[in-house]
Amino acid sequence: MLAVIWEIVARVQNNDLLLPSFVQTSHALYDGLLSGELLGKVWISLVVLLKGYLIGIVLAFALTTLAVSTQFGRDLLSTLTSMFNPLPAIALLPLALLWFGLGQNSLIFVLVHSVLWALALNTYAGFLGVSETLRMAGRNYGLKGMRFVLFILIPAALPSILAGLKIGWAFAWRTLIAAELVFGATSGKGGLGWYIFQNRNELYTDKVFAGLAVVILIGLLVENLVFDTLERVTVKRWGMQR
Repeated sequence: MLAVIWEIVARVQNNDLLLPSFVQTSHALYDGLLSGELLGKVWISLVVLLKGYLIGIVLAFALTTLAVSTQFGRDLLSTLTSMFNPLPAIALLPLALLWFGLGQNSLIFVLVHSVLWALALNTYAGFLGVSETLRMAGRNYGLKGMRFVLFILIPAALPSILAGLKIGWAFAWRTLIAAELVFGATSGKGGLGWYIFQNRNELYTDKVFAGLAVVILIGLLVENLVFDTLERVTVKRWGMQR
């Protein structure tokens, strides 16, 4: 239905520069995939995204583990999230360029920021929601420190952790595309964001829409193939979520 409405509106407007039709966009998407140009840009973006995402996950779990173990960790997590969580990741890009220069390191820096705080907050909230009965059972088995976190807190808080991973992924994906637009303007390099920026400059609006379609399709694939599968084999199977 959306495709039909899109096609009708585009034909009524009759201005390919402002709004290419669904058919034109499909042709541009097909040509980009067939030539390998779009796939190459997607690969560049995903490699950078995974690096920043994984580093953000490691740092988030380190912070939350410290927070559930010590008062200092709780104060540190509360202070840092209050300071940095409201700060848009893309606002740090000028500083990242100064500190790390043009290249992947600057992108990874802003990606870590976009993932870290959302995941840390959700994980910590999940840890706090673990019932006292489970905590007592873990202590009765002699679990302490990291083993207590791994075998009691993480499985019990997994719904909140998965929610944080979803939010972190969404934040990271859109931050990467926005940051690549800037990198495209400054260094002439980049992935999918640069592809969109370059074609916008050259007034290939159908290719711009094709790039945006790929951004949406990747988001749908990750949501349905990765996160839904994780939920199905863990929290839904364990009866923790419907």
